[in-house]
Amino acid sequence: MIHQDKEIKNTKNKAKPSCCCSHDEPAHSDNDGHDHEHGAGGSLFKMFLPSIISFVLLLIGIVLDNYFPQSWFSGYVRIAWYAIAYLPVGLPVLREAYESIVKGDVFSEFFLMCIATIGAFAIGEYPEGVAVMLFYTIGETFQGMAVSKAKSNIKSLLDQRPDEVTILENNIAVKIKAKDAEIGDIIQLKAGEKLGLDGELLSDSASFNTAALTGESKPDTKKKGDTVLAGMINGNTIAQVKVTTAYNDSKLSKILELVQNATAKKAPAELFIRKFAKIYTPIVVYLAIAICLLPMLFVDDYVFSDWLYRALVFLVISCPCALVISIPLGYFGGIGAASKNGILFKGSNFLDSISKIQNVVMDKTGTMTEGVFKVQEVIIKPDFDKEEILKLVNVLEGKSTHPVATAIHNHVGIIDSSIELNNVEEISGHGLKAEINGKELYVGNFKLLDKFDISYDIDPGSVVYTTIAIAYDKKFAGYLTIADEIKADAQETVSKLKSLGVKVTMLSGDKTNVVQFVADKLKISNAFGDLLPEDKVNKVNEIKAKNETVAFVGDGVNDAPVIALSTVGIAMGGLGSDAAIETADVVIQDDKPSKIAMAINIGKQTKKIVWQNITLAFVVKAFVLILGAGGLATMWEAVFADVGVALLAILNAVRIQKMKF
Repeated sequence: MIHQDKEIKNTKNKAKPSCCCSHDEPAHSDNDGHDHEHGAGGSLFKMFLPSIISFVLLLIGIVLDNYFPQSWFSGYVRIAWYAIAYLPVGLPVLREAYESIVKGDVFSEFFLMCIATIGAFAIGEYPEGVAVMLFYTIGETFQGMAVSKAKSNIKSLLDQRPDEVTILENNIAVKIKAKDAEIGDIIQLKAGEKLGLDGELLSDSASFNTAALTGESKPDTKKKGDTVLAGMINGNTIAQVKVTTAYNDSKLSKILELVQNATAKKAPAELFIRKFAKIYTPIVVYLAIAICLLPMLFVDDYVFSDWLYRALVFLVISCPCALVISIPLGYFGGIGAASKNGILFKGSNFLDSISKIQNVVMDKTGTMTEGVFKVQEVIIKPDFDKEEILKLVNVLEGKSTHPVATAIHNHVGIIDSSIELNNVEEISGHGLKAEINGKELYVGNFKLLDKFDISYDIDPGSVVYTTIAIAYDKKFAGYLTIADEIKADAQETVSKLKSLGVKVTMLSGDKTNVVQFVADKLKISNAFGDLLPEDKVNKVNEIKAKNETVAFVGDGVNDAPVIALSTVGIAMGGLGSDAAIETADVVIQDDKPSKIAMAINIGKQTKKIVWQNITLAFVVKAFVLILGAGGLATMWEAVFADVGVALLAILNAVRIQKMKF
């Protein structure tokens, strides 16, 4: 269990007592980056060995006390027997209590358990003293296993990088450590092998299993030039991949780091419980003292040992274990469930925030549409040489990574390296501008031409598709039309969001009529086009001004400011820019918009489970506390109120990892 100031941590190179395995992260990582879980093989027996020894000795003692009394089992022999039964489970807790006191944390749960069990020995209740510590230890062990399992589940989903990769050196296959591979190296992947680093596919095509990154089991076919990511598993043909990103900078490395650090950002319920425990624990200690001593002023037949027993029962019941472990474990389980489905939360606080979202505002291109454009038509004025203009446009678009630029490259072909550009400038929300042979070339939307007072003789609103305007030497040269496909699950996404009571708005820098065309297909009533990055910020501010929560979903560099502004920022992690991913609070790895509704649902279910645990712990503890103070509850009821409720809360918390969303 974790008392008020403890968090889930890594215990590398630090041995912990068996009963306190959950105070720090029970799984440790060795130098090769692989986890070793407590619960595997002989380690499981080793974890429970102290409890098994204590249980056997306790059971024998109870039998000798009640069923087969022996004359020799009395006096100091009986005390020594129960003391020996107590030591395997009690010593580690006594040590933790001492260390906590040395650090200035007197009122820890260890301290409560030590007082309660030593007090039970002091009044002659030896079996109950052993039993309380034994069940406390068993509860601790199970809790440690639950945290360890949650942690290892997440890491096993994400840390899919192989230790070695095969690279080609002068057409000879050589195996090296993945971390030693350099940008530009050619990796050869056999069928069934995992890719160790991000790269560009050199083979004509290859099929990859992307389940480790996206949660999607269906194979994903990639073509030559496509980006492939570390953790993807090659299909049934040999493939070659050119490394484009260093080992530690791969998307998988960043994802793993995000999830491992996610527990550092606490949800309000976790912060509340930690503050509550700091106040609550000293209060119950003083109340226990009052229960023991105050009755002597008011009760005629006061017996110190009876009231001390009631005070000790009260202390055991009041231990805040169920709350302090099950709540962070609930959020950790939510992060794990989301990761399993290809959704990354950067902190448990964002699980809380997303559960309250009232508005989802989304970008169009790359979020609700595929972001894969194709040139539909090329309209160039007769005054210009069509081939020459397209060559110039292709060279200028070579300076951009926008999907529109890719569509133009695919249509025009190889970039003419003999053409030199000067003073290349990207004008945010408008397009590109450059000089060629002393003449200016403009490629972008029609707002770009308006900005530089270049007249044109068409109505941009009359063209349904996305339009790329071209001007050369201050004259309108023509335009290209480009179409994008709506994602297969986009309509399902809007429907699910509406069923969750969430309002949907679509924003885009694309033409208003294109945006409206997509919005009508998806049945989105609020849609706005022709927006600059600052216009998107203003739209989100308008919603926030109504005191409503808003999640913004985007994928581009220009989306980063509005992602940062929103209550919860969501980035598409597949095609998304690094800026958007870094700024976002939630990352959707496979770019499927349906995961937006899933993320909200996971947040709601996590919050529901956390509050179920809070309610269960408070109600049961309050009820048994009253019984204990009145002398109607024994140590056995106290054990249930503490360890029993904690275990029930843990089972409830880990349930979320088994749910289907």
